[in-house]
Amino acid sequence: MTNSIGELEKDANCIFVIGSNTTENHPVIGMKIKQNKLYNGAKLIVADPRRTDLAEIADVYMPHLPGSDVALVNAMMNVIISEGLADEAFIAEHTEGYEAMAAVVQKYSPEYAEPITGVPAEDIRAAARLYAQSGNAVICYAMGLTQHRTGTDNVKSVCNLAMLTGNIGRPGTGVDPLRGQNNVQGACDMGALPVVYTAYQAVTNEAVRAKFEKAWGVSLPAENGLVLTEVINKAHHGEMKALYVIGENPMMSDPDLQHVEEALENLDFLVVQDIFLSETAKYADVVLPGACFAEKDGTFSNTERRVQRVRKAVTPPGQARADWEIICDLATRMGYPMSYNSAEEIFEEMRALTPSYAGITYARLERGGIQWPCPTEEHPGTPFLHKDGNFTRGKGAFSAIDYIPPGETPDDEYPLILTTGRSLFHYHTGTMTRRASALDAHIPEAELEINPELARAKGIQDGELVKVATRRGHLEVKAKITEMVAPQVVFMTFHFAEAAANWLTGSEFLDPVAKIPEYKVSAARIEKIQSA
Repeated sequence: MTNSIGELEKDANCIFVIGSNTTENHPVIGMKIKQNKLYNGAKLIVADPRRTDLAEIADVYMPHLPGSDVALVNAMMNVIISEGLADEAFIAEHTEGYEAMAAVVQKYSPEYAEPITGVPAEDIRAAARLYAQSGNAVICYAMGLTQHRTGTDNVKSVCNLAMLTGNIGRPGTGVDPLRGQNNVQGACDMGALPVVYTAYQAVTNEAVRAKFEKAWGVSLPAENGLVLTEVINKAHHGEMKALYVIGENPMMSDPDLQHVEEALENLDFLVVQDIFLSETAKYADVVLPGACFAEKDGTFSNTERRVQRVRKAVTPPGQARADWEIICDLATRMGYPMSYNSAEEIFEEMRALTPSYAGITYARLERGGIQWPCPTEEHPGTPFLHKDGNFTRGKGAFSAIDYIPPGETPDDEYPLILTTGRSLFHYHTGTMTRRASALDAHIPEAELEINPELARAKGIQDGELVKVATRRGHLEVKAKITEMVAPQVVFMTFHFAEAAANWLTGSEFLDPVAKIPEYKVSAARIEKIQSA
């Protein structure tokens, strides 16, 4: 997040939520947005294929078709530019590339975007005017924006929108990605990506690489590594022989699970390190029991870049150990002696190599969390980025982005769009929450959300079993008849191994930059299961 969570409750005059079911997926943040709207009079714009909780109280709700985000945002910018609502002073002083972006956006009138997005032109105009004229305006997004083959384009588009109106670099503004799990931000900060070391220092940068080589006493490769989707493909082709999976469950969370299953079975050796025997662990040659968050010391970095201490509360059960201890023993046995006395010692090494964390210490964290960048021990941390329009790269870069349709679009054989997401009552692949009896009793099985109009056409009743199929296969799942989805869209969560939605999603269409699969758009069909 460029800004802080608290600003959503008190500083933002307008909140634009796109591709995020915030009250279910980030309930604390969702509550702050609702409080600002209901008690402070903040304006709320929601763009989502489903009529979510926030959509019910939105000043403008735009139920755009999955995969049409660029066209929608371009149309909003078209209105802002054509009606003279852009912040011309901010653009001139703090940005570059505006002319190329504006030239592309010129054709995206609301009327042009309406058949692409399914959103009435006047609603697009209303949203654009509200966002541009409300004062401090912030954009919140989640995986509804990123899990497309155009995910990077989608994110650049909302950044364009923020810069176009000067809504960056002060409280109550900015672009706020709401991260999908509790320490996704921290994992990325620590270099758990194949193209960077800690704090996004590129592995291809010679000076950066030399710094880490000196610290670790080894030679490091100059080339970028592989992301998970590429690893699975190489395993499927027999080019990847062994895989070490830590705290991940690709046999539930990756697309096209038949493809994943074949890839895992094609490995010579699979190691899974986790706190439970996950669906992926069932394919492992060796399972290493890790400790959960309450059984170890360390830090988490949350969605607002806040580094927080995690303290051991209970002893790990059985043979379970902290992940870093397991990794150190493995590294030592494989020929690289790795020995630390504590998580704090690892943190000290890390911050010495990481400018944005350099001023954060365990002693300071005892007094509360600190938001990076924090370059010195005297620095208070950074509540919001790009203060006064001073971007890290110098000037903010506009991107000229055209709409590209999803990889799969409805046709005669598969006339619907299947999109996937999460429930308030379950978490990610259900590895933990499906073991919580109260949560599983409340939402015990997968459901397919179907619009009443589509259900009537298919003769489907609420609660009946239906078959939903894509080009990857089919599932039998209970129907939930609801106005939350449009007639041409069906929705299901991916928490349930018994009816895992990712048997249906595709791995063919990846974002060219981030290599994220297009989870949110699969051409589908449904049919009533006839009684015997």
